[in-house]
Amino acid sequence: MRAFVKYLVPLAMPTPAAKESRGLDALRNDLEGAREWMATICGPHGLKVRSPRQLHFRHSGTVMRSMASTLGYVEYGTDVTVSIDDEAPLNCYSVSLPLTGQQELAARGRLWLSDQDRGLILSPHETQDLAITGNCRKIIVSIPRQALRQVLEGLLQRPLDAPVTFEPHMDAANGDQAAWWRMVRFLLAEMGTGGPLFGHQHMAGDLEQALLKGLLLSQPHNFSQELADAMRPSCPQYLLRAKQFIHDNAREDISLEDIERAAGVSRYKLFDGFKQHFGHAPMAWLKKHRLEAVRRDLLSDRSEGNVSSIAMNWGFSHLSRFASDYKELFGETPSQTLKRAGR
Repeated sequence: MRAFVKYLVPLAMPTPAAKESRGLDALRNDLEGAREWMATICGPHGLKVRSPRQLHFRHSGTVMRSMASTLGYVEYGTDVTVSIDDEAPLNCYSVSLPLTGQQELAARGRLWLSDQDRGLILSPHETQDLAITGNCRKIIVSIPRQALRQVLEGLLQRPLDAPVTFEPHMDAANGDQAAWWRMVRFLLAEMGTGGPLFGHQHMAGDLEQALLKGLLLSQPHNFSQELADAMRPSCPQYLLRAKQFIHDNAREDISLEDIERAAGVSRYKLFDGFKQHFGHAPMAWLKKHRLEAVRRDLLSDRSEGNVSSIAMNWGFSHLSRFASDYKELFGETPSQTLKRAGR
């Protein structure tokens, strides 16, 4: 299976209103063209078509530039089967809900039927086949692995030791899962109008975070119980003081002793509390916060010449070490972030 581009290249440049989402619209009548386009949305996969001449593929929607999640609609115009295996796993979680027609997922030795009331989630690291009827037009939400991992690690306050694996079936008619689908429909409708509000840089990231958090909280997965437990206990006040001090002074040259004084507890208690609730030591948490702040500024500024100044403004004096830490956390270099955001 050939390798494909991991992130979608947006089709239009941003307006002065700083839109953070981009419009997409693709029409393809050939098998390879349809497969390659969807590969840019969610990663490598196989595509089988019973009647190639009847293929009338269309995908339209929006890519949210903060973490590159994509919301849109897709249809093939004829019966197709999408295949994912270990040799070419998806790089995104693919969440879909038919508006018309049906689809059926074969995975884990079972079959899941999907229609207007039942959505599906394809976890990218599993072997599976998705059969889609020719009259199926569906909503599709593609969420990059690293984006979902980053959001869940923030909720759990610790690094993950395994990939997130969802239950494939998703109720679209009842409960919290249906509420999530209503949020998706609302975002699609509003972003489709082309208005600047939901594309504004100060809202786009929060909207995407809400979308991913909502999915993690509403749909069962292998970290659901831990996530539910993490939502219950309140964080001790001394940790809240220490974290707020870090966030308020992240641009300054602060030390571990400064954080200790802000917390008002011993170093041992501070380390123990940070590891238990946040999954990092205090100074590692400071570095993570600074790297996330640099990423936000890069996406807002979009000027490759300003990488060094932005990094130094957030306390990174060793730029080569900064670039290495940035790539380890986000899976791409600062310049790659800028190229993807600036296209």
